[in-house]
Formats: sequence, structure tokens, C-alpha cells
Amino acid sequence: MAGLDTFVKIPKDRVAMLIGEEGKAKQYIEDRLNVKIDVDSEGSVTITLREKASDPSMLLKAKDVVTAIGRGFSPDATYRLIRNEDEIFDMIDLRQVFGRSESDIKRVKGRLIGTDGKTRRLIEELTEAHMVVYGHTVGFIGSFTQVEAARHAAQMIVEGCQHQTVYRFLQRKRTELKKEKLELWEKPDSKK
Repeated sequence: MAGLDTFVKIPKDRVAMLIGEEGKAKQYIEDRLNVKIDVDSEGSVTITLREKASDPSMLLKAKDVVTAIGRGFSPDATYRLIRNEDEIFDMIDLRQVFGRSESDIKRVKGRLIGTDGKTRRLIEELTEAHMVVYGHTVGFIGSFTQVEAARHAAQMIVEGCQHQTVYRFLQRKRTELKKEKLELWEKPDSKK
């Protein structure tokens, strides 16, 4: 198992975030996930599973953490992925939707962020997922249901839906998620 490795390319301007002040972010990821991270100034990152590592899935988790930092998340936000095994990272690559059309990508990024960040903030508040719009991508971190709802809302905006339609969808989704949580708490008691 040890010796397995994977490669990630991140933007040059995100290398310092991955390393962190005095190397603390990189060290935290390495220690928690039992990996070794080698990064160069061009943004090429090699992640290797350490000899003592017993769980090869940590390599994939480390790749998600490094990719998320590379796509604009702060190290602190990505630590959710490390602390909670149910948290996931997902992203939408706007180039897959619009090709290389910078004007379309810029327009949709503006719609995703909204005036003074309102749209992004509402998506985050109503789904409880972290969302970052960076470069040509939109990234999400949260539980599967949180990320699924946030991604769906972002895709609605990308497809041209009006913001009000998206906000109504998010309100409905929020109500559904709260109801599901309540049902989880009530089920054990109903067996008495």
C-alpha cells in the first residue's frame, strides 16, 4: 500500500495557501492523512501515501483537500474534509459548459456570486455547504446532501434560471433538510 501516489496541478497563486504560514497547512494535511506532499513553485503537487499509512483512501482525501485549496478554498474550510469523513468536495468546471468563452464564464461567475456576494452567501446559508467561485470553477464542500443542493442551485444559475427561482428552490430544499433531520431524531423515540 505505501508508496502509492497521485498528482494534482494547482494555480501558482494558490501554492502559498497550500503550504501555509511556516508550512503549517501542508504539515497539518500530511499529519492527519498520513501522506507526504511535494509541491513546486509552478503548482505541481505530488501526494504520496506514507509507509505507515493503513488506509489507502487517505490518498484520495488528500487529493480532494489539495484540489479544493487549489480551487480557492481556505485551508481552514478544507479541514472539514479531514475532520468529518462524511464531508465531500465537488466542483463545476464552467469551461465544460461554455468552452473557452471568457465573456460567458465571467457573466455566469457574476451571477453565481451576486451583488455584494448575496447569491453565494444565500446558497451557503441555505444549504450549509461552503461554496467558492474561483477561476473557471465553482467548488463546494459539505455533506453529500448539502453539496447536492448547492450544486443544483449553482447549475440552475449557470443554465440561466432567475435568481428568485433559485432562492425558492433553496428555501424548499432547506425545509426538506430540516424535516429529514427532525425525522431522524424522532424515529428512535417512536419505537418505545
